Formats: sequence, C-alpha cells, structure tokens
Amino acid sequence: MTRIFLALMLMFSVSVFAQKKITNQVVEAGCGMCMFKQKNDKGCAMAVKIDKKVYYVEGIDKKKFGDAHADDGFCNVMKKAEVSGEIKKGKFYASSFKFVEEKK
Repeated sequence: MTRIFLALMLMFSVSVFAQKKITNQVVEAGCGMCMFKQKNDKGCAMAVKIDKKVYYVEGIDKKKFGDAHADDGFCNVMKKAEVSGEIKKGKFYASSFKFVEEKK
C-alpha cells in the first residue's frame, strides 16, 4: 500500500511541477489584467495565452513595448507575439518575445 501511495505522490509532483519548453510559437499577448481578466497584485503586466491557459511573462522589460495604455498598447489591444521560453511554476519565462504582424 505504501508503494502505491508513493508512486501516486511521485506522479502528482511531476505533473504539478512539470516544465514545458516553447520554441517560436505564435501566441496571443496582452495585459494579463486588462486583456485576459486575470488577477495580479503588480497591476498591468504582460501575459500570453498558450494552449488555452494564460501565463504572466517573466524575463522581458514591458517598457520596451511602448506605453501600455496607449490606444495601441498591450492594455488596450490583444496582439500576436512569437515567443520562446519555458513554462515553470505557472509563469512563462521568455528567452525571446516579439510582436508579429497579424496576417490579413
């Protein structure tokens, strides 16, 4: 019985703390609070939607993307971004992040 319990605990811990690598994937990007309606103690912060789940982005300087509250800023317009990085502990750690033009 103890072995079964330990096996289940191991499977659970692996799935909870699993990491997922993302390479050059085009995703929706915008303010987690304003565009994705997520709660955040830090206020406006960049977030991405990967596989139908929203993740706050770490490893980027949001100021690099201009005024977040401008008419075309990431708090007012959902954008597409090509990203690479890793999902860990419920956040997306970006190694690269760039907005891309949407195809019309």
